[in-house]
Amino acid sequence: MKNGPVMLCSRRQGLRALGALALGASGIGAARAAAGQLPLSTSLKNELARALKARQPLVVMVSLHRCPWCAEVRTNYLAPMHAQDGLSVVQVDMYSPAGTRSVRGEPTTHEALVREWNVKVAPTLLFLGAGGKEVAERLVGMSPDFYAAQLDGRLARARQAITA
Repeated sequence: MKNGPVMLCSRRQGLRALGALALGASGIGAARAAAGQLPLSTSLKNELARALKARQPLVVMVSLHRCPWCAEVRTNYLAPMHAQDGLSVVQVDMYSPAGTRSVRGEPTTHEALVREWNVKVAPTLLFLGAGGKEVAERLVGMSPDFYAAQLDGRLARARQAITA
């Protein structure tokens, strides 16, 4: 009995291939799956400078590990806008001791930034302009019925403030 060619792959490659097939079958597509992540802030000063150079506000998402509403905002709103439209967005993890730099370039942690901003709820979106000034009202929490409209409105105000 003659067998056809045998394709070998590592367990990781096999799982990746199965995941790709499942995504393709569900219609989500690889682009949407890749867009499910947002970068964590490593230097707000540099991230803000890049956003302003592109004539955009920097959207900072204060998130919490294992928060389902944070995952909803990240996966269905911000990550696709980041991947497809080039939205300048970073995450700050609410209780993380991970290091970053403030908008002034000073060393700090994610947790310290959250305290400095007096953020109490995750998810919270901040819209930063020149000097780290908030250029639109914060978007606190998540309401599935109106979130897209609220986000679009704040982004429009923030962009207007940046280009004024």
